[in-house]
Amino acid sequence: MASNGNSLTSSPSPETLVKTATERIASSAGNEKGGGLIAQLSGNPFFTAGFGLAGLGAALAVTQRGVRYGASLLKRRLLVDVEINVKDESYPWFLYWMTVHQRAQLTNGSKVLQNRRSSAARTYSTSFTERLMRRLTPGMHHLSIATEKVEHPNGAVQTHFSLIPGPGRHILRYKKAFLLVNRVRETKSMDFQRGMPWETVTLTTLYSQRHIFEELFQEAHQLAQQSTEGKTIIYTSRGTSWEKFGEPRRKRPLESVILDEGVKERIVSDVKDFLNSGKWYYDRGIPYRRGYLLHGPPGTGKSSFIQALAGELDYNIAMLDLSERGMTDDRLNYLLTIIPRRTLVLLEDADAAFSRRRVQTDADGYRGANVTFSGLLNALDGVASAEERLLFLTTNHAERLDEALVRPGRVDMTIRLGEASRWQIERLWDRFYGDLDADGTWKAKFLARLGELGITESRRGLPLRPTSTAALQGLFLYNKGNMEGALSMAEALVAERLATESNTATQKAVLQQR
Repeated sequence: MASNGNSLTSSPSPETLVKTATERIASSAGNEKGGGLIAQLSGNPFFTAGFGLAGLGAALAVTQRGVRYGASLLKRRLLVDVEINVKDESYPWFLYWMTVHQRAQLTNGSKVLQNRRSSAARTYSTSFTERLMRRLTPGMHHLSIATEKVEHPNGAVQTHFSLIPGPGRHILRYKKAFLLVNRVRETKSMDFQRGMPWETVTLTTLYSQRHIFEELFQEAHQLAQQSTEGKTIIYTSRGTSWEKFGEPRRKRPLESVILDEGVKERIVSDVKDFLNSGKWYYDRGIPYRRGYLLHGPPGTGKSSFIQALAGELDYNIAMLDLSERGMTDDRLNYLLTIIPRRTLVLLEDADAAFSRRRVQTDADGYRGANVTFSGLLNALDGVASAEERLLFLTTNHAERLDEALVRPGRVDMTIRLGEASRWQIERLWDRFYGDLDADGTWKAKFLARLGELGITESRRGLPLRPTSTAALQGLFLYNKGNMEGALSMAEALVAERLATESNTATQKAVLQQR
């Protein structure tokens, strides 16, 4: 009885059993429900594929951004770029250098390699390395044609064609360094001043080889100077810039222009003294510019002397045309402030700059220059006028020039180049026939004949019918090496003088009638 009582006392109550059973059932139901959802998702092939693709895409995106960042960082650390645009002065230098460099690679590469192979001083390893580097250098696939015209002293023109790297990407090898050249030509952008498409050239190489850029541009500059060495570049205004006018001219020797005794030496000495006196001008607050006026009859050597002077000073010439269509005061002033270095400005026929000018808008639709006289004066000697400038004006009629134009400060030196004097005629004869007339016999006969015709100075005073040095030079050119022919044709100088005087009288009569 006692044992039965103990067993009844230790058994759980019915409420406890019910509660425990309920909790077990709820727990079992929850476990069964959760396990079923995960199993369903993991067993669903569409969910598994979509989750995998999303994860793969995210991983690829992160990898791509990492690669780009790494490549950008690597490029900044290992590579260096240099960009040149078409407006930069070094742009034509580099294009010319590319022309020469590519021409050498295309035509002389095999010859150079053969010479290096046959050289005893070259080792086998160096030759093998050189051949390997040449094979690793890619060839050019985007080429353009560059046309070069060479003018010979006899006037003949010879044309050369060469292939140069065109727009696109190229790999060059310069001094054992690889150079990536990216030449980009914009089809939608245009330089309206030059009428050329906008171009840029980007050079890329290893950062450790960045020193080759300086060497490359120095070599390109030297090549550009060699192409114009011994020549005078003529500039003309186009829009708001100076452009080269034709091919560079061969420098004219200063001794080929024969002026009257002492005139040439006086001008050259004054110009050289001005070029060497920059500090003197600046210390005294004087504008560093100088103007010269050469006047006289036609054919006395005004323009020829300026060209020879430019060659003597190693200067170029910028021709200024005030009657150019579209020329205004502002544009004229701006052009005189951007004159190329080592360039003198030439204004020919200054007396005709403001005479015989047509109406700005005529019935035929012409619209010409719009430069005023005050605008010219301000450009030459105004507040905004440029310094370090050499200006030459020429005219056949100095009396027609306004006093304000030729006052000191605008024109500092006035020189008249007159008809040929006896001294000039003798020097011209010696220049053309000096090697044929060593004793001067024919020269004496020629001077005597000119005296009979009243061309040279007589003992009693001024010449009666003077002639120009241009007419004398034309006579000597027609009779090259023929002194007797020059003597017999001396009368033509008088006939030309009479014809010139007749034309001048006719022009004056017409002007008076108007």
